[in-house]
Amino acid sequence: MKHLPREPGWENRVRNKLTEIEEAIAGIRDGMTIMVGGFGVPGTPFTLLEELVRQAPRNLTIIKNDANEIGMGIDFLLKAGLVEKLIASHIGLNARAVEQMNAGRLKVEFNSQGILAERIRAAGAGLLGIVTDIGVGTMLQNGKSAIDMDGTTALIETALKADYALIHSVQADTFGNLRFAATARNFSPLMAMAAGTTVVEAEEIVALGELAPDEIHTPGPFVQKVVGLQVISEAYDVVRRA
Repeated sequence: MKHLPREPGWENRVRNKLTEIEEAIAGIRDGMTIMVGGFGVPGTPFTLLEELVRQAPRNLTIIKNDANEIGMGIDFLLKAGLVEKLIASHIGLNARAVEQMNAGRLKVEFNSQGILAERIRAAGAGLLGIVTDIGVGTMLQNGKSAIDMDGTTALIETALKADYALIHSVQADTFGNLRFAATARNFSPLMAMAAGTTVVEAEEIVALGELAPDEIHTPGPFVQKVVGLQVISEAYDVVRRA
């Protein structure tokens, strides 16, 4: 199929979403729910999290696959006492998160990893929740509604949505079309769809039209603010253990 030529100057009529990091985070207020992309280090927006700690909104609910490790990412939020509740699939690599949970200073809601992703996806798709038999008869069933489906007990898992999503991408154009690097994609596309405002930190900013359609993993309409990273800190390096 032959594509019609674009009208000259079309890119100047599309919203430029580049934002300074201070402004991008400034809308996050006390008590809000924040989704944070990442699976351990890959895909975690460490620079956005550092600015969130600096601005210090309190009583936050954080939705993330994990709590990172001591001295990185989510741990700085916990150390500063900014998190009231953490919704995650595991926190075992962060001793501070475990200690705060056991001491009653941090509420933790555990989800199996796939259910966490599905609950986020459901919100992005406009669903109220999903029905599953995963977790039946375990601690994951506590406090959840159960129904009978053709003789099988199933749980109603409500959709997870957020006020903000903070995510990391390897490339973004000025409209917010995003490309992720390999497994660093993880939860980020789902979270961008499930949040009222999505803030992206990008390693490289390119002009609108430079990303080929097949390279775009999250389209710009799901993104409201784009922050270009000036420095890629050591926090983004692969964690190496002896």
